[in-house]
Amino acid sequence: MDELFDRVSGDIKAAMLARNKVALEALRGIKKEFLEAKTSKGSDGTLSDEVATKILQKMVKQRKESAQIYTEQNRSDLAENELAEVAVIEKYLPAQMTDAELENAVADIIAQIGAAGPQDLGKVMGVASKQLAGKTEGKLISEKVKTLLAR
Repeated sequence: MDELFDRVSGDIKAAMLARNKVALEALRGIKKEFLEAKTSKGSDGTLSDEVATKILQKMVKQRKESAQIYTEQNRSDLAENELAEVAVIEKYLPAQMTDAELENAVADIIAQIGAAGPQDLGKVMGVASKQLAGKTEGKLISEKVKTLLAR
């Protein structure tokens, strides 16, 4: 995963040269989070793909929530900045699943487990969250599971 760390570092230099403030801010944020994860207590000094993906997803989620709050407070200038950072961060995430792909994946998981209805939500979510981690947001997985179990 150090290659992603190196890629971010290289992109920081490119953003500096291009004088792209939004990209530079987002990339510095990514690098900071990665460094904190690598040097945290109990860490072996490396950063796995799984951990890096979770960090990036968390950063995207935080910025989307901030943008929503700014929009509600009629601060579109700040909301646009947050969403621009989201676009930069998402470049480092694996390709996200489409709605149809998500529905098929969740339907397969439900069939594997033999879930009968909403009472099996916890079982399905446990498996779905692990299998689909990094491919889509947890909120979308939850919504799709609830929808399919209600049928």
